[in-house]
Amino acid sequence: MNTYEFLSHLRSLDVKLFLDGERLKCKAPKGILTPQLQAQIAERKAEILAFLHKDALSAIKPVSRTENLPLSFAQARLWFLDKLQPNSGFYNIHIVWRFSGQLSIDALQSSLNEIICRHEALRTNFVTQENQPVQIIAATLSLPLEIANLRHLSPEEREVEMQRLVTDEAVRPFDLEQEALVRATLLQLGLTEYVFVLTAHHIIFDGWSVGVFVQELATLYTAFWTNKPAILPELPVQYADFAVWQRQWLEQEGLAEQLSYWQQQLEGAPTLLELPTDRPRPAIQTNRGKHQQFTLLRSQGDAMDSLSKRAGVTPFMAFFAVFVTLLYRYTGEKDIVVGTPIAGRNRSEIEGIIGLFVNTLVLRTDLSGDPSFEQLLIRVREVSLQAYTHQDLPFEKLVDALQIKRSLSHLPLFQVMFDLQNVPIPSLDLPEINVSSFPVETGTAKFDLALSIENTSSGLIAEWEYNSDLFDDATIARMAGNFQTLLTAIVTNPEQPISQLPLLTEIEQHQLLIEWNNTKKDYPLDKCIHQLFESQVKRNPDAVAVELAGEKLTYQELNQRANQLAHHLINLGVNADVLVGICVERTPLMVIGLLAILKAGSGYVPLDPAYPRERLAYMLDDSQAQILLTQQQLIDSLPSTGTKVICLDSDWELISKQSQKNPETEVKPHNLAYVIYTSGSTGKPKGVMIEHRSLVNFTLSVADKYKISNTDRILQAASISFDAAAEEIYPCLLSGATLVLRTAEMLGSISTFVEKCWEWNLTVLMVGTAYWHQLTSELATTNDTLPTSVRLISTGGEKWLPEKLKLWQKCMDKRSLVHNLKSPPMLMNGYGPTEATVLSTVYDLSQLVVEDTQTRQLIGKAFDNVQIYILDSYLQPVPIGVPGELHIGGVGLARVISTVQI
Repeated sequence: MNTYEFLSHLRSLDVKLFLDGERLKCKAPKGILTPQLQAQIAERKAEILAFLHKDALSAIKPVSRTENLPLSFAQARLWFLDKLQPNSGFYNIHIVWRFSGQLSIDALQSSLNEIICRHEALRTNFVTQENQPVQIIAATLSLPLEIANLRHLSPEEREVEMQRLVTDEAVRPFDLEQEALVRATLLQLGLTEYVFVLTAHHIIFDGWSVGVFVQELATLYTAFWTNKPAILPELPVQYADFAVWQRQWLEQEGLAEQLSYWQQQLEGAPTLLELPTDRPRPAIQTNRGKHQQFTLLRSQGDAMDSLSKRAGVTPFMAFFAVFVTLLYRYTGEKDIVVGTPIAGRNRSEIEGIIGLFVNTLVLRTDLSGDPSFEQLLIRVREVSLQAYTHQDLPFEKLVDALQIKRSLSHLPLFQVMFDLQNVPIPSLDLPEINVSSFPVETGTAKFDLALSIENTSSGLIAEWEYNSDLFDDATIARMAGNFQTLLTAIVTNPEQPISQLPLLTEIEQHQLLIEWNNTKKDYPLDKCIHQLFESQVKRNPDAVAVELAGEKLTYQELNQRANQLAHHLINLGVNADVLVGICVERTPLMVIGLLAILKAGSGYVPLDPAYPRERLAYMLDDSQAQILLTQQQLIDSLPSTGTKVICLDSDWELISKQSQKNPETEVKPHNLAYVIYTSGSTGKPKGVMIEHRSLVNFTLSVADKYKISNTDRILQAASISFDAAAEEIYPCLLSGATLVLRTAEMLGSISTFVEKCWEWNLTVLMVGTAYWHQLTSELATTNDTLPTSVRLISTGGEKWLPEKLKLWQKCMDKRSLVHNLKSPPMLMNGYGPTEATVLSTVYDLSQLVVEDTQTRQLIGKAFDNVQIYILDSYLQPVPIGVPGELHIGGVGLARVISTVQI
């Protein structure tokens, strides 16, 4: 690295090299200046001396106060933001302490005014002259210490009022032109109990200034308390001198080289990091926010220090790499841009000045190739050192120069911030007073997400600032837990790829992998679907099983006819895992045919008569179905494949001669129940093989979750070529309910559909999402209502629209009011691929309070004996709320064909 980069690296370690005459002096915290580092400094001593001599020639010098004083670039940005959104306390900086002891209010007042006298920035206002903002510095300023006496209140009232006053003071806006931009308030709680609040506008104050203020306040207060002179070093320059120098330096030598680097570094960088949020991003960014603090284990901090030293990086770089790893695991993005503040005090003249020097660096991290954490540290070190080398370009100039397309919904360049205060802010030591910090929640956040880690006397404190319009408190708490889990894993095994580092806390891991997948439920392991149907026939032989336009079949009649057809199929050689095609119209013959195939020990291949001849031919050929059940009127539309054809209508006289008793076969739960064809990911039909055990488990689970009983009348509307038909047919017939077959007329219009629902006294409707959307719109614009008999609607297959759900709930409220009903019908939304037996999860939408802008599709919990895991691209479980790929396990999975390459 060149000299500037080396000095930047030293500054990041808080190692400062400076000239004392012609001698090189070094100042560093204890333990930082290792023998190895001393040797590096000694080796480069000559070039460092030359650099510092050259740098001294461009030192900041006092300028005349007779001319208009420009704003620094950072000040200009804050001035513009104030004009854009006046009367806002968003850019206030506050210091709040609790004092316990013998406080001298006079000494405190005098100390504050002495500090204001020393620092021009605290006496500065900003006005517009000739269309440009300029600094106006007051010669003197006496700051009143506002005192509020709360001693007369009860302890409970005092606490409430204290919190209110502190918060109000912290967010009370400033007038940049007319009033002092610093305020001090003292709340008196008791004879020796106080709360002190100092509030300053960010345009004259930054984080480093807090440390300067603390040191000077302690020195001055002690001097006034002991009646001794205060010894503070004379300030070589003031903030206005820096503002003039900054503009001149950039214009003369610094801008081109610095800008060239940043333009190259950020070329093609992503402009938005899509964190998984709890709510959609508003069209116009809000700054409503909250804060959460967490203490990191001392052992974690010590381990990170050791890791940093071994890897040759600073603690900032190490913790930053952990944070970026967390963002990578949350988003899956391999090109991540994060902002970080830098003190901007890389010149000795300005180290002791109060003012706005802080700059923002944009760190772009490459996480491609799944590096180990140690490898990532090398990348972060390189990016960080280059950024430090080019830290003098004001962030405001960078944003302007890059001409980034602005969005009202988010900040430019980055939306996530990271900061590490590795050097503790000095504590305020006042004589005979115990001073403690006093946290304040201002309700604001500058970024989507910011993590600040501070090295305090009691250990590392992590504070998470987050936009509360995007994130819930619980989400950030989980994120903090994931960060600590990740941190522990990293210090234990930094050689591990970042994709494999554990992220979940023990509680979260148990919840995701165990609790939410604790779906085990007993079901008949030794029974097939038709055998359970036969048991239902014994219980309710005379109940109506199937109904179509007045034609009815009782359970006994249905069973007997299915048995006759099953015996006929057995005589033709059908047995276990031999497939039989069925292509019939929606009539009782369809249900008879399905049950007969199952009773014969075979599996069925459902074929929709409306399908093109070519598709039907492919399905028959691919499945190698030995027999095809159909109807006489469909013969001419079917392909000629050589498959044996049985017409259930014209051949029934022959079939009816078979036994009506339940056939006995060797079929077992692991044998096929059906093979259903989907379009497949390539568009080519793909057969999915579902076994009896999977269908039995799904059927009984649906019957339980939908509370299906023998009083239900369930609509059968789907084509049997869609697995949704299985959801309608089998839970109904295994529960003793009545399966009502729809007519073609029913789907002619929504009004006809509703009319038939009334006429047929239906209780359960199972419709596709698109049709449910259409039904909702029609109900909302007409006087039609669903019949009072309907107690449940099941939908699925597509995304439900939030606006349709809100409209549906209004329609159901109207229905309840008109018909004096106590509750709306259940609205069950099912989700799952055909390969996992119809559905894998279900969610009751009827009670969901939905937002207009809701984008998340709630799919609920797994069915019985089904496991659901959401994993990233490396098959690692993701935290709650983080997107990933759905992985399904359990009884519902289809049979897989094994292929062996020879």
